[in-house]
Amino acid sequence: MTSETVGTDAGDARVTWHPAKRPRLVLALGHGAGGGVGARDLQALAAVLPEHGVTVALVEQPWRVAGRKVAPAPKTLDVGWRGVWPALAAPGPPVISGGRSAGARVACRTAVELGAHAVLALSFPLHPPGRPEKSRAAELLGSGVPTLVVQGGNDPFGKPEEFPEGTYELVEVAHGDHGFAVPKRAELTQDRAVTLITDAVVRWSGSLG
Repeated sequence: MTSETVGTDAGDARVTWHPAKRPRLVLALGHGAGGGVGARDLQALAAVLPEHGVTVALVEQPWRVAGRKVAPAPKTLDVGWRGVWPALAAPGPPVISGGRSAGARVACRTAVELGAHAVLALSFPLHPPGRPEKSRAAELLGSGVPTLVVQGGNDPFGKPEEFPEGTYELVEVAHGDHGFAVPKRAELTQDRAVTLITDAVVRWSGSLG
């Protein structure tokens, strides 16, 4: 694992690399608006995917690197992601653009422009909690590349059954909330929920060639 600072027009970002020995893909993962790259799903993917030929790059947006607690506007997040992209593509393999929550939105919005090989959307915030009329489905449907959505069954930002039909694939983590936490009373344990996420991404990334 190595880290590097990358200058962007939105400020300095940080990329933490979890390299595969013989990488066939790079999976770039951005974080949400309420947390960083320490999120359970991002850390689990960084631990598991390199064993399957996928280098994982955890990307901290400039606002997090600068120590700010509130994320900037979506356009500024996109600027940060664009600025990091050359470093993500530099190793050579095709890059899957991904992230959780706000990071998933960024990945969808910029995928075609940046030449992403595919998009991984973890806990895609389909709408603000309690505001289904404020849909962000157009961002997801407009990704323009093969897309996998992994969504908690009880995510207040959008439950799986709320998602529109599209060409993307959706995997449900039963009982999971926006952070993929599951209740102790659920049949699905927390460890199993995390494994379900990593297994789905391993399978899907293997299908991308």
